[in-house]
Amino acid sequence: MARVVKRAFRYRFYPSPEQAAELCRTFGCVRLVYNMALQARTEAWTVRQERVNYPATSAMLTVWKKTEDLAFLREVSCVPLQQALRHLHTGFVNFWEKRAGYPSFKSKKRSRRSAEYTSSAFRYRNGTLTLAKMAEPLDVVWSRPLPEGATPSTVTVSQDSAGRWFVSLLCDDVIEQTPVCGVVGVDAGLGSLLTLSTGETVTNPKHERRDRAALVRAQRNLARKEKGSANRAKARVKVARVHARIADRRRDCLHQLTTRLVRENQTIVIEDLPVRNMLKNHCLARAVSDAAWRQFRTMLEYKTAWHGRTLVAVDRWFPSSKLCSACGVLTEQMPLDMREWTCRCGVVHDRDLNAARNILAEGLSVIACGGDVRPHRGSSRTRQSSVKQEPPGATQGIPVP
Repeated sequence: MARVVKRAFRYRFYPSPEQAAELCRTFGCVRLVYNMALQARTEAWTVRQERVNYPATSAMLTVWKKTEDLAFLREVSCVPLQQALRHLHTGFVNFWEKRAGYPSFKSKKRSRRSAEYTSSAFRYRNGTLTLAKMAEPLDVVWSRPLPEGATPSTVTVSQDSAGRWFVSLLCDDVIEQTPVCGVVGVDAGLGSLLTLSTGETVTNPKHERRDRAALVRAQRNLARKEKGSANRAKARVKVARVHARIADRRRDCLHQLTTRLVRENQTIVIEDLPVRNMLKNHCLARAVSDAAWRQFRTMLEYKTAWHGRTLVAVDRWFPSSKLCSACGVLTEQMPLDMREWTCRCGVVHDRDLNAARNILAEGLSVIACGGDVRPHRGSSRTRQSSVKQEPPGATQGIPVP
């Protein structure tokens, strides 16, 4: 069975000086229109208790272009400006439905520099891409081909903090959903990035630690520069390039890992880790951030949806490490430095492997019965006390009221 999905293909490109100047102007106009529309919608609600929708902000944009102070908005393509208003409206819809916080203003220094073009504002023919207001096509490095016969519906141009230019083409892609028989439980960690219920362990590559010395040198060099100077701007780009190199390696590693898991397994069970709360621990924050557990889960979520797989996230309070996967006895205390432990049934457990097996069993029970239906396990101490308190004659088969 095949499924058609919307998929973005991202490529690096190298603009000419004229194209770079045009795109920078577009980024600035997009940011300005977004902030002005956000301010207008906020004032309308706080002063008049009035909700302003997208058509109203689009009419405001037409009026702004006719003023003398904002006449420069007519120099760039109108499509990215309209798309910015649509994105703002989507942000308000998500806020009203309590899926996100209140939209915030875009910053010139911190916000992502991007502009979105719809099909009326670009031309894609024979492997060449030309944007509106530009005479020459973009010099795109086509590192991988687009799907056969695919026509981009939207094109998003962006520039990261390291000064690199990217173009993302959104196309329809056909993905074959081939059923497989594998099931796997995944336990995330820091010593080993992942431990699978099959016994396989994935070594933590620790991308940030590999470039920590270069990052320290670049950040110290940045700290010595005077604020607002040209040398500080150059030093900032060097720091951003180190961060970009780390992020690229991490993303590539997670893509390869998640793709392999999705192709080999029909059901994948993971643990619902509170990453945001774990980052508050200053002793582990850097290592947790470098492991990128949240990014790993996000990739699994959309890839399992593409390929028709099942992804289950067990409750974060499920005692996967303390529970014996052989007899079900729950150990009361287990410090983090205890990597192996012996259950009273005599089975020696590797902490991570035992957790992965318990996560898999819990996920399968959720799939079968729609919730946590496994009996609550008592601790070994509780079980021992219950045996000691058995009424006389119970072991001889005498009925006990």
